[in-house]
Order: sequence, then structure tokens, then C-alpha cells
Amino acid sequence: MKLLTKRSTCFICFLITICFSPLLIFSQNNFQPIIDTVDKAAVFAPGVVSTPYTEWATSFTPDGKTVYFSQGAVYWTIVFSTIKNGKWMKPKVAAFSGRWRDTDPFVSPDGKRLFFISNRPLEGATQDKAQPGSHIWYVDQISTDEWGTPHHIDAPINLPGTGNYAPSVSLKGTLYFCSRDREGHSGMTSYCAEWQKDHYGKPNMISFSGLHETQDPFIAPDEHYLILLSGNDLYISFHQDKDWSAPQKLGAEVNNGDSNSSPYVSPDGKTLYYSSSRIKGFYKRDAQNHAVNYDELIKENESLFNSQSNILMIPIHLPAAGHS
Repeated sequence: MKLLTKRSTCFICFLITICFSPLLIFSQNNFQPIIDTVDKAAVFAPGVVSTPYTEWATSFTPDGKTVYFSQGAVYWTIVFSTIKNGKWMKPKVAAFSGRWRDTDPFVSPDGKRLFFISNRPLEGATQDKAQPGSHIWYVDQISTDEWGTPHHIDAPINLPGTGNYAPSVSLKGTLYFCSRDREGHSGMTSYCAEWQKDHYGKPNMISFSGLHETQDPFIAPDEHYLILLSGNDLYISFHQDKDWSAPQKLGAEVNNGDSNSSPYVSPDGKTLYYSSSRIKGFYKRDAQNHAVNYDELIKENESLFNSQSNILMIPIHLPAAGHS
């Protein structure tokens, strides 16, 4: 058996790299990871959007000038902030929120509709009592940052006694969401339902071998990739031959063991936003040289990095459709 030449060895290594590195993509004649190891997660709009309280479920208008997100512990509430002269302004409560438990806002890719989750009473029911489960609702845009009356999405999306969460919508109107213990399926599972001109079709379950439960599905506008949560970690899957590829766990720059949720990719496709309770890399006590006093303890608890979820952001490098 002949010894391999140096050139042959390099070629074999090249093939191995392609076959066993599913998170590498071809971009400008170079292989680049979807989340580059040189990139670090940063807090989005610290002190304005990200605060010592809990924030999650980010969604931008198509022009990137308004961000909607969820905040609140006892009563989840949808708020929004606008950017002016490069700075994010103090958030306001969305006009359709602030009464009931509302969360998971998602602005459609064309900006004309905003989907959200709410436990508000249905039409025809007693209006002073929340419904027991969370359903998907939507509002239509009237003008910039102004929305119409909330509308409840009927069956087969919303079902009595079944909670739905984390809506995400593609350009052609396909609705992705997650639901717990839906129609006999145990645990949290992701679903998608096609828009059929004037109503949604029956939701189809999205299951992946190796992932027991999935939630918070974010669908690309053209539906060529899907980012979702399983456990504490974020995964990505690509649409291939009318099915989904095996989900690949995003790198340690995103998944470091802390609790993550609510993935969202910016309208320009360049930034991944997600909610995280991450502290590592942002804050650490100097336990060797200093013991905190009570005032310092309170300051620590009131800081951004007190284990409450912040919205983080990191560059993401996604392949074009057909190149995944």
C-alpha cells in the first residue's frame, strides 16, 4: 500500500472537515461557522431594553427601527422601543397590551401584522376573567407603531384547553409555534400551519430525532432554516428536500449551559437575538480579594447580571437558500 502524499493527506482532511462540520457554511470561497468563535455575545441596549428585570421574545419591524419584546414577572407585557439618532428610546407598553398576560410578539416579515400570545378573554366570554390557556392573537398595522383591534385565531390553531406559544411567520404566511401536550403529544412540541388564503390549515408537528422537546421556533422569511430551543440550548435546522436536516447545536458562544430562549434573526439576516440568563463573561465576583457588603449585594442584585434574562445579540453567518 502506497504512502499518502502530503497533497493527498490535505485533500482527505478537507473532505473530513466538510463531512463532519455541519455548522460550517460556504461564504465567499471560505468556510465560516454560523456563529464565529471570535464573536462574543453582547447585551442588547443595556439599561433601556435589557434591564435588571426579565426580557425576552425580540421582534423588529422590517426597517429595524422599532423593536417589540416581552417584559414582566407577574403579568407578562408587550413593550416596544424605537431608535433615534442611534439610541434606543425608553420603551412604551404596546397599545394592545397592558391588561392581560401578553407575550411573544412577532412582527410579520412585511410589517403589516403582529402576532402575540395572550390569555385575554375570547369574544362572547366574560370580559373580566382571563381564559385558562394562552392563545395566539394578532393585530393589523394601521400606521407606524399603531395597531388595530386584537383578533383571536380560530381552530385548528387555537384549541380549548391547549396553550400555544412563540408564534413566528414566514413571508408566505406559514405560521410556526409551539404547544404543550397538544392533541395527545406529550411535552412541548413545535408545529407549523400553512396559510390557505383565508384561514390556516391543520398544524403539522415538527419532530427531530434526538430532541425530546422543542419550542420557540423562529422561521426564516423564506423558510430555508429554522432556529429553535431544546432544553437550554439553541439549535438550527435547514430545509432540505421538503424535510428538515438534523438540528445542529449552535456553538459555545451562544450555548454555554445557561438558560436560553426566544431566538430571532434580524431582518437583514446578520444578527441573532435571544434571551439568556447568562452571567459568565459579563460579571464575576472577586471572591479571592473582596467579600461584598450588604450595599454591594443589593447593587449586584439590581444589576443587569442578576440571573434574570437579558436580550443578547451576536453576529450570525447564514447560508443563502439552496446552499445549506
